[in-house]
Amino acid sequence: MSTPSSPPASPAPATGLGALSLDSPLAIAGHALPWALLIAFYFLAEGYLSLGTQIMVWILFALSLDLALGYAGIVTLGQAAFFGFGAYAAGLFAIHVSPDPILGHLAAIVLAGALGAITGALILHTTGVTFLMLTLAIVSMLFEYANQARDLTGGDDGLQGIKIDPIFGLFEFNIFGETAYLYALAVLFIWFVISWRLVHSPFGRSLDGIRQNPRRMRAIGTPVWWRLLAVYTLSAAMAGSAGALSAHSTRFVGLSVLSLLTSGIVTVMLILGGTRRLYGAFLGATIYYLVQDSTAKISPYFWEFIVGGMLMATVLFLEGGLMDLGRVARELVARFRRKADAP
Repeated sequence: MSTPSSPPASPAPATGLGALSLDSPLAIAGHALPWALLIAFYFLAEGYLSLGTQIMVWILFALSLDLALGYAGIVTLGQAAFFGFGAYAAGLFAIHVSPDPILGHLAAIVLAGALGAITGALILHTTGVTFLMLTLAIVSMLFEYANQARDLTGGDDGLQGIKIDPIFGLFEFNIFGETAYLYALAVLFIWFVISWRLVHSPFGRSLDGIRQNPRRMRAIGTPVWWRLLAVYTLSAAMAGSAGALSAHSTRFVGLSVLSLLTSGIVTVMLILGGTRRLYGAFLGATIYYLVQDSTAKISPYFWEFIVGGMLMATVLFLEGGLMDLGRVARELVARFRRKADAP
């Protein structure tokens, strides 16, 4: 009887912010930069805090997809199911149970995670196109239910009348978006720390092996299905948290949160920024949202042309997304130096 093959070799460390550890001043500075920018935005762009809050919502949403798609290799187009479910859960909790934002947020996380666990247990035994179609079917079913259950969700008019109490009874959600921005920043930071610890743990390393070769990982005794289900559930909970942030910050939940377009948009954001980088979600969501907001003022359709061109260029020339720009720049500099030094 032949012995099982050795586990897949770990890939070369990624370059860019997503690969930074905390073992040098430069690495610490690299980690601190995105958060410093988000904090600086709060003080320097007071009139655009609502925009900043929505960007952080989409960053968290893209981060949740990165765990499933980037690190575990779960190719899904149904991430909007958990985002929308979390948004509706938070909104309905505020209307019918309690307007406390912390309790509503926790309820949305638990319910979205439960949905992820249930649907994951049903479909994660499939792969390829079959799995992809099942994820699309799930989000389509939820969309249609939300559209038909007008008494519960408001249908195509959206869920309205959401009232949110001050956080801890002290920090009120005002029209300037100050509390919502800081609330979103705190939630994003907590989820980022959880994600960073996860992907750099033995569990995260095993996910990378599963992504590369699940059969070989099974051969060495790794419980592949259970680990995929665990990360899929966590990804769903994160997406639900992003949906809850959206519902609390806007006090409205539209039917679009469960649309296939929403799943497509967050996938584009992640591909633009770069998968398996963590900070790729930050870059991709920010670039996408800012390009959409600025170019849509020129034409309602012009932003789609710009984003489409950016996506094509990224896929063709930047294998690791926009996070690869640093590596490409270093290679170009090294090439020019070699040519300059050549006799």
